[in-house]
Amino acid sequence: MFHLRNALLLPALAIAAPLLAQSDRFDRGAPPATITSQGNAEPSTRIAVEAFRAADALALLGKGRIVITDASPIPDDTNQPPDDTMPIYEAAIIDELARKGYDVAHVADPGQLAEVTVSHAVVVPEEARHKPVSGAMSVGVSNRGIGYGLAIGVDLSKPKKAIIATRIAVRIRDAATRRVLWEGHAEGQSRATDTGRDDPRIAARLAKALFARFPEARVIAAP
Repeated sequence: MFHLRNALLLPALAIAAPLLAQSDRFDRGAPPATITSQGNAEPSTRIAVEAFRAADALALLGKGRIVITDASPIPDDTNQPPDDTMPIYEAAIIDELARKGYDVAHVADPGQLAEVTVSHAVVVPEEARHKPVSGAMSVGVSNRGIGYGLAIGVDLSKPKKAIIATRIAVRIRDAATRRVLWEGHAEGQSRATDTGRDDPRIAARLAKALFARFPEARVIAAP
């Protein structure tokens, strides 16, 4: 006697809610580059924010004209194209600086400069392409004869895109003396899209988190 069993496997979808967190330790390092396998990995919903300011700078921050400057290091490979997503992060930071009281509309004769750097690291690589159909056969013997079992798995889900860690760092200087008045960075994760990194969304999230308590920060220098 022959027995035929069909099994249909459907993918599961998990949705995580965002969470904002701030830490107390300042670290000038780049995003963690530890690479792990996909498995059931999802982007962390935590945003780590660290910031400090000069002790005598509180009254100077959040007022006057400020200009954004790209402080990213020049790549060693001169043939490497420039990062065309940098304006997305600069725009997000400009929006937050304006909300905190700065004049960002006039670039002539600024009182302060905001140096911006952005870096990315792959935390979880893109998932390998799925096999749409897979199966296995089993054979069993009983007092009724030999039985055959066939299991068929159908997976129509798309492979998961890579999980990217993004770090933005901002250093606010006095334009005349070049003294650092305030410095901070924010790090978070996002999943890549079909067109690449999800830069607009993560840029807005990181900039908002970074300046949530501005100009409050840990004091790191005496007047």
